[in-house]
Amino acid sequence: MSEYNVKKLRRTHKGRIIAGVCSGVGEFVGIDANLVRIALAIATLFGGAGVALYAIGWLLMPDEEHETSIVQDIINKQQNKATPTDWSGEQKPQQ
Repeated sequence: MSEYNVKKLRRTHKGRIIAGVCSGVGEFVGIDANLVRIALAIATLFGGAGVALYAIGWLLMPDEEHETSIVQDIINKQQNKATPTDWSGEQKPQQ
């Protein structure tokens, strides 16, 4: 039986400066995180897209210790809040 070593795009703790987005992308792609930081800085200077890309990465990339991203956590909380449950924890069908 063979095991598959699948790379996952995650925000890392190693090399983290703010939220770990650049270090996670650098590790995933196989380049130095400083090159990703420089590319984002250049994108920020020429139109401001670097800040938006970093924010999107922070919201959509899960932390290396978690399975879900910040956006997925918010969506899951909203879905759980919308479905009524009884005291046993079982979901009641909506009428």
